[in-house]
Amino acid sequence: MSKLFQNMQLGPMELKNRLVVAPMCQYSATDGCATDWHLQHLSNLACSGAGTVMIEATAIERIGRISHGCLGIYTPTAELALKKIISFIKSIRPEVKIGIQLAHAGRKASTQIPWLGGGPLTNEEDAWQTVIASAIAFDNGWHLPMALTETQIHRIADRFAEAARRAVNAGVDIIEIHGTHGYLLHQFMSPLVNKRKDDYGGSFDHRIRFAMEVVEGIKKVTPPTVALGMRITGSDWHPEGWQVEDACELARRIKDKGVHYACVSSGGIIPHVRIPAKPGYQVEFASKVRHASGIATRAVGMIRDPQQAEDILQRGDADLIALARAFLYDPRWGWHAAVALGDQPEGPPQYERGLPPMWKP
Repeated sequence: MSKLFQNMQLGPMELKNRLVVAPMCQYSATDGCATDWHLQHLSNLACSGAGTVMIEATAIERIGRISHGCLGIYTPTAELALKKIISFIKSIRPEVKIGIQLAHAGRKASTQIPWLGGGPLTNEEDAWQTVIASAIAFDNGWHLPMALTETQIHRIADRFAEAARRAVNAGVDIIEIHGTHGYLLHQFMSPLVNKRKDDYGGSFDHRIRFAMEVVEGIKKVTPPTVALGMRITGSDWHPEGWQVEDACELARRIKDKGVHYACVSSGGIIPHVRIPAKPGYQVEFASKVRHASGIATRAVGMIRDPQQAEDILQRGDADLIALARAFLYDPRWGWHAAVALGDQPEGPPQYERGLPPMWKP
């Protein structure tokens, strides 16, 4: 059997395989509440052959959404909407683990849905005040964010913990803290954006303080049956920004706090940065984090070919493989990968007649 389709112990749970559907924003929620779109999207991906499906970046408060269409879990109504979808998925695919990515967009909030432009919202489009570590706009023409006070930082950390409680009530198996792609926690960690002079800025220890407080708060309210992870930044792709060595040290710290894995991504903190995007371009970061910290790592980013995914695992560069756009293009990518690697794909019993050897006499 290929390593991609071997099971794996992740904290308190056993995963069916090492293939993960990465979180993908759908911009299709109503005031944070999941809709029928999410039901079909997530339940379809639960039949993909992946052992884990991650729910998209989910805002921990209303102003933490990227757009008006972004998913949230900041009200009882939003919690209930998500619970109904998770319950349905578990009724048809009980062996698939469901994770959620808890997020706050910070200064990259209050934007248009991508297919409506993707730029900052205007007042006529119901824009809202964005927040950040230091009052620096993302780009020309973007909203000027408000620098958070220490009291406001503590309040947002509490909102992360409350969102985690709601997520557990909704039935998730995995909670992932979003700490990259230029969103709020990353905005505190990166020296390119964080220019504070208090206990939340300056040194590495101070810049990661907010993220560590979020980890500690979520850990306190998360039952031992739920796995905890964090998506971290491998590089800002800028000589004066966050580096892979910073990611390795952060991974050591969160592992010591009881976090079970790190998903290693990169970029997004400032615009107009040249990123050498190519197949597997972030795998090197995941490998360095894995070997330096000992934490389980998940590789992500332009991983499209089954053999490419298998080779990453066989080399020991990562423990898990996450795909996003590949699953949008081919919702049965996991089936096809299993066949390509010489394994037997698995699906719901209703679909078994469509699995190889489908044309057996």
